[in-house]
Amino acid sequence: MAALRTEILVVGGGLAGCAMAYFLCREGRAVTLIERHDINSLASGSNAGSLHAQIPFEPFLTEGEGWARQFAPVVNFLRDSIGMWKSLPEGLGVDLEVSTAGGLLVAETDGELANIRRKLAIERSSGLEIHLVGRKELAAFAPYLTRNVVGGAFCPIEGRANPLLAAPAFARRSQAMGARILCRTELLKLETTSQGFTALTDKGPITAGRLVNCAGAEAGAIARQLGLAFAIEGHAIQVNVTEPVEPLIDGLIYAAGDRLTLKQSHHGSFLIGGGWPARRDGCTGRLQVDPASVVGNLRVAVRLVPDLAGVQLLRTWPAIVNGTQDWLPILGEVPRVPGFHMCVVPWLGFTGGPAAARLVADQIIGRQPPAGWAPLLI
Repeated sequence: MAALRTEILVVGGGLAGCAMAYFLCREGRAVTLIERHDINSLASGSNAGSLHAQIPFEPFLTEGEGWARQFAPVVNFLRDSIGMWKSLPEGLGVDLEVSTAGGLLVAETDGELANIRRKLAIERSSGLEIHLVGRKELAAFAPYLTRNVVGGAFCPIEGRANPLLAAPAFARRSQAMGARILCRTELLKLETTSQGFTALTDKGPITAGRLVNCAGAEAGAIARQLGLAFAIEGHAIQVNVTEPVEPLIDGLIYAAGDRLTLKQSHHGSFLIGGGWPARRDGCTGRLQVDPASVVGNLRVAVRLVPDLAGVQLLRTWPAIVNGTQDWLPILGEVPRVPGFHMCVVPWLGFTGGPAAARLVADQIIGRQPPAGWAPLLI
């Protein structure tokens, strides 16, 4: 079978891959994207749609201030990516239901609040706008919260977008500019050649001068085919969604003392997550909802927002999120394999996907990265 030829091959049809195709096609590059399933069918379309800018609280506690300072450059990157999110609806011609009403990390104990203060100092030194909020302020600022909260940190740029809309919008615009998108096409083997790469797929071979690895949790396995070691893990987590009700919460709520992200969608449903684990079937490997995680997650949500007790849960779904131990993005051309580019944002890939794709696309076309982004490149 004759090989399909393309200038740039993008592997992965999630948010990062579709955004990559868009940014490259916008510059006149010939792009082919392959996806093992359908566009947006895995983590990019199954997450809760949070837009994060704060330093993640759980690794801050477990890894310490040294880790947080190492992570600090990512804060500016996430901030800029949220700025991109706000302009995407106009550029893509689709309402992505982007809302940046702010994110509130809530403490229930004085000890949690003290840790929030330590983290906040590092975030402010990185240029992030974030404010400490006391108990009395919270009562007026977020009256839906339990009176047991003692304070928190408010970041005004955080928020949400609809994960069901973003990647398909990028894909449609890419195709309109000439991108070839091949769904249900599995990459079987990847080889280097004198001209670049040959990707052997179940639909036939594809040759490309450059290859961009946007495969999320599978990105490490793809890189290993070229002898590269990236410790990218796949974690099974789950998200809950409720019936739509009248508006109650404007922004994004986190819990400092437990795993929780909580927000209300454009349509009134509450999305309740926070990284609670899902199950994998021991025989098939298929994901399954873990009832214990459902109960635990909802218990935290109702504890912080008592009015949720009367809201009906409609659905819970599992998904795989890619993660690394250090939480740092893996972006750019790999020196050992010229022409092979990584585009992976662990844990926070929905927030950082647009900026990550823009950064790697800029590198490919030879454009200088935006200020502050260059240190994130490999």
